[in-house]
Amino acid sequence: MVSIFLAEDQQMLNSALAMLLDLEDDFSVVGTETDGQAALEKVITLKPDVAILDIEMPGLSGLEIAKQLRLMKLDIKIIILTTFARSKYFKDALTARVNGYLLKDSPSDSLVNAIKTIMNSDTVFDPKLVTSVLNTVDNPLTDREQEILAALKTCASTKELAQKFFLSEGTIRNYISSILSKTGTRSRLEAVNLAEKRNWI
Repeated sequence: MVSIFLAEDQQMLNSALAMLLDLEDDFSVVGTETDGQAALEKVITLKPDVAILDIEMPGLSGLEIAKQLRLMKLDIKIIILTTFARSKYFKDALTARVNGYLLKDSPSDSLVNAIKTIMNSDTVFDPKLVTSVLNTVDNPLTDREQEILAALKTCASTKELAQKFFLSEGTIRNYISSILSKTGTRSRLEAVNLAEKRNWI
């Protein structure tokens, strides 16, 4: 019997996935959680065979949980299940040595098959994601520039960005100037759109 833990911040999806996996005779869902920090604590306690983690959750992200589990050297298979087909997330997942990375728009039986494959000591990565990463133009932005550019989607002003990153407004303007220069764009919105299209953020 394969014990499975689910961490997904959308309660409805969490419940649906748990029901789906429990239909398999050789699967047992031993716990679910919508908060990343609580999920990490439960996984450490329950020690399931497989932990299925969403990336963006309150508390800790799925990638942060994966890194913590690897540092603890727990013998747990880790599958990232997310809506984000971003090359940076995928590369971070590979660094965290996850066993699988699947997109939520995949057919439901893909997750079941992936768990069975991973339990046989193989890895499973969504082919659309792999293709996307291979076709991604090299990202010219630094990690901080990527963070600031991603924040531009919700922070409308330089002042808001400065407060978010605990930097001066002048420093933020310098970062944005560098971002526009590296991306060859003329506005913040254009830079965000280009970066998302090329999976830089």
